[in-house]
Amino acid sequence: MCRKTREDLRSHRWFGVNDLRAFAHRSRNKQMGFAMEDFMGKPVIGIINTWSELVPCHAHLRTRADEVRRGVWQAGGFPLELPVTAPTESYQKPTSMLYRNMLAMEVEEIICSNPIDGVVLLGGCDKTVPGLMMGAISAGVPALFLPAGAMVRGNWRGQPLGPGSDAWNYWAELRAGRITQEEWSEIEDGIARSPGTCMTMGTASTMAAAVEVLGFTLTGGSSIPAVDSAHARLASASGRHIVEMVWNDAVPSGFLTEPAFRNAVTTVMAMGGSTNAIVHLIAMARRAGIPLDLETFDSISSRTPFLANIRPSGDYLMDDFFHAGGLPALLNEIGDLLDLSTPVAGGKTLGAAISGATIYNDDVIRPRSRPLNGEGGIVVLKGNICPDGAIIKQTAMEPHLLRHRGPAVVFENNDDLNTRIDDPDLDVTEDSVLVLKNAGPQGGPGMPEWGQLPIPKKLLEKGVRDMVRISDARMSGTSYGACVLHVAPESFIGGPLSLVRDGDMVTLDVPGRRLDIDVGDAEMEERRRAWTQPAPRFTRGFGLIHARHTGQADKGCDYDFLLHDELAPV
Repeated sequence: MCRKTREDLRSHRWFGVNDLRAFAHRSRNKQMGFAMEDFMGKPVIGIINTWSELVPCHAHLRTRADEVRRGVWQAGGFPLELPVTAPTESYQKPTSMLYRNMLAMEVEEIICSNPIDGVVLLGGCDKTVPGLMMGAISAGVPALFLPAGAMVRGNWRGQPLGPGSDAWNYWAELRAGRITQEEWSEIEDGIARSPGTCMTMGTASTMAAAVEVLGFTLTGGSSIPAVDSAHARLASASGRHIVEMVWNDAVPSGFLTEPAFRNAVTTVMAMGGSTNAIVHLIAMARRAGIPLDLETFDSISSRTPFLANIRPSGDYLMDDFFHAGGLPALLNEIGDLLDLSTPVAGGKTLGAAISGATIYNDDVIRPRSRPLNGEGGIVVLKGNICPDGAIIKQTAMEPHLLRHRGPAVVFENNDDLNTRIDDPDLDVTEDSVLVLKNAGPQGGPGMPEWGQLPIPKKLLEKGVRDMVRISDARMSGTSYGACVLHVAPESFIGGPLSLVRDGDMVTLDVPGRRLDIDVGDAEMEERRRAWTQPAPRFTRGFGLIHARHTGQADKGCDYDFLLHDELAPV
């Protein structure tokens, strides 16, 4: 690797040449109060920040941006903060997933159209992580990711709370009449107590870990809580390191290899990570030109033990994971399942980066000799409902449902579900299989987190807490239950899920990796001829772009015009 000179910097074309345009560029820097020695001949580092008052997970990222800036100055770079859109699970409807690709496009364009030599990407809330990474991969400049970190643990009457997981848990208890409205309000007051992402093993924690293993985050950074002083130090260290990465031309294509993505998948499985990691990692890999399909996830899951005892599949929270040794300790425990030669941020190999990492609490991070489960958390299913695949999180469901057969109770869309699910006359038992249609990438629209279909109230009152549920939606990484997700192709475009009817017998066989309805081919063909396409969800704007170009879940839900063919132009 040849070390860059000043003339090799992208920003040199804006500031370093002697013409009228460069005169204008330099004069505008001076307009902002910068002197020539502040920026001339120095790597320009974009601090790409998803801070927003509509993203409570990122409330501290204004401060972290200043700490990144400090590190960039220390290392001889020129930092410039660039705000971008911030998809948020907290408020955005119908789902922040609809806007993941918008963020990716914005990041790609803001890098390529400006004098940026390298970037530090600040994010954390679920879709900001893959959106930032997808854009940076396509832009092709040196990039580091600073994860927001998990918030402090929640608390209710001395009991620890985890956002998401305990919200679903206590909502079910409220609907069943087992806690009062006053108690529910107390939980609301205590469940989210600081900046940072959900402190369960949700999508934010999962993706932060996967991105670290891919080489975009300084080692151990994904485990640090948002309000820990180590997080501020991580920000400054990231600022210093990105400057060195620019001089060494450490672009994503230099370390995003097929073994690196397999390492990331292995990590997700060992952590009992979010089902959303599948669709995001596939999208990121396709941006890098790396083949990654559902079969790879299932193959890796079958040989990877589940070791991270974190909710919703375990007992602890991310703060416990950090103090138990964090991601490096977990990776060291499964080192023989990883390609330790892959490069990571900091200039080391993965093996060198995690060497000597120690587990300090072996109930939080289990040893290989005592796993929570012999396989990884996520299983890929195939069958006549999901010929292109579906997934289920086997570690977060009641074991008696791993093999199950029951009659379908079908909801045509989410409004239909919300209208009828608690109807006392709904023909449903605990053996029924709840089926939600038209909740996928096109049908949702945007594949909302509707996949954890609520248990009917009359069954909750009888003590039922899990049922088999099937949809083409996603579910929150903090969710749990026997929820079959990401059914592909989706029902909105005529996938077999659209043909399922009330009373069809559904067979789920998680060990056998199967999901089928007991309906013959001739009957399915007759239903297909009778099926009609639902009305379009959008007729204008960004939604229309989404409708015309987004792919299915098994392909990562990215836009067909943003795949790897070539890097973005300068």
